[in-house]
Amino acid sequence: MTALCRVLAALFLLLSPLLSYGEILLVQKQAFEIADFTTQSGKTISPVRVGWEAYGTLNADKSNAILITHFFSGTSHAAGKYQPEDAVVGYWDAIIGPGKAIDTNKFYVISVDTLVNANVFDPNVITTGPATINPATGKPWGLSFPVVTIADFVEVQRQLLDSLGIQKLHAVIGASMGSFQAIEWAVRYPERVERLIPVIGSAYLDAWAAVRLERWAYPIKQDPAWRDGNYYEHGQPRQGLTTAVAYITQDALYPTAFNQRYPAPASAAAPHQDIRAPFSAWQQLMTQAAERSKLQDANHILYLVRASQLYRAGMGDNWQQALQQVKAKTLFLPASGDQLLLPTMSQHSAAAMPQAAQVQYAEIPGDYGHLDGVFNIQAVSAKIAAFLN
Repeated sequence: MTALCRVLAALFLLLSPLLSYGEILLVQKQAFEIADFTTQSGKTISPVRVGWEAYGTLNADKSNAILITHFFSGTSHAAGKYQPEDAVVGYWDAIIGPGKAIDTNKFYVISVDTLVNANVFDPNVITTGPATINPATGKPWGLSFPVVTIADFVEVQRQLLDSLGIQKLHAVIGASMGSFQAIEWAVRYPERVERLIPVIGSAYLDAWAAVRLERWAYPIKQDPAWRDGNYYEHGQPRQGLTTAVAYITQDALYPTAFNQRYPAPASAAAPHQDIRAPFSAWQQLMTQAAERSKLQDANHILYLVRASQLYRAGMGDNWQQALQQVKAKTLFLPASGDQLLLPTMSQHSAAAMPQAAQVQYAEIPGDYGHLDGVFNIQAVSAKIAAFLN
């Protein structure tokens, strides 16, 4: 592309939130701000800023909106590209776009960066969290930032939709931590959600899953460079953060896929001779994790872990009872090989749904485990399209 074309593309993006560039959607990240946001715990964050992007066109009566809620390490970049030369498309580009399962010729698809987004240093992410400057002190919030919940993520999204005049959603669809948000939407605002698709998800987190997630937080807290969350003047607790990202990666992959990508223990010579020598698989995993973690913040990971650990539908004492509020038609889509949020968790969640939800259930096949909900989502494109239409 010539320099002139790049300038024109940039100008067009400023004039429209969405353009079609050949087969690729070009999308613009936008910002939404709440002057004073009160968390579920009663604490105030002033201000809250989050990024959002949209695909498609909102119709006249604003009845064709679909909300996409993103996973733990994800962002609002669900489809398309910011620039034509971007190396990769949004994570669900296989199902979001013109003529795809979530058809942007029919639907206005909107996605929002969560509070405490892990990728706070990504230039295309807008989020408020511990790494954000607190206007009251002129310093990063650090651990003085309030504990936030999935319900808080939903409330930020709700205020954004209210600002756009969107009072009803054709569907809410989200994967993993995004499934928590999608379900919470249907519980808190049953009159506003017509369809619900929790992908690789659950209406609750049990003790086993909560402790599994604690393994992601532990290496950060044990790194001396974490400094009880007050490290911003000294630099990230890089070792702890990298180890946490490595654990997240391993837990999201089914063993078959992991073993195909990383060398077997027998191939490493040094560990046979030296107890201090790491296996090649661990070295490779850590190298990749170190690269990914450059855009992430350690405290943000801790806050996302806690928000996920605390989740149960309705955020009260009885998640099964809370699900009785749901009126949305529902399609659960767990991944068959998921070792993180097991298919049985989706099954238990589906079984607790009210009759009005007309629950459907199908599993996503593949070898990636939990990540099949992202990498192999096209395997259930037809089911998603039929459910939406």
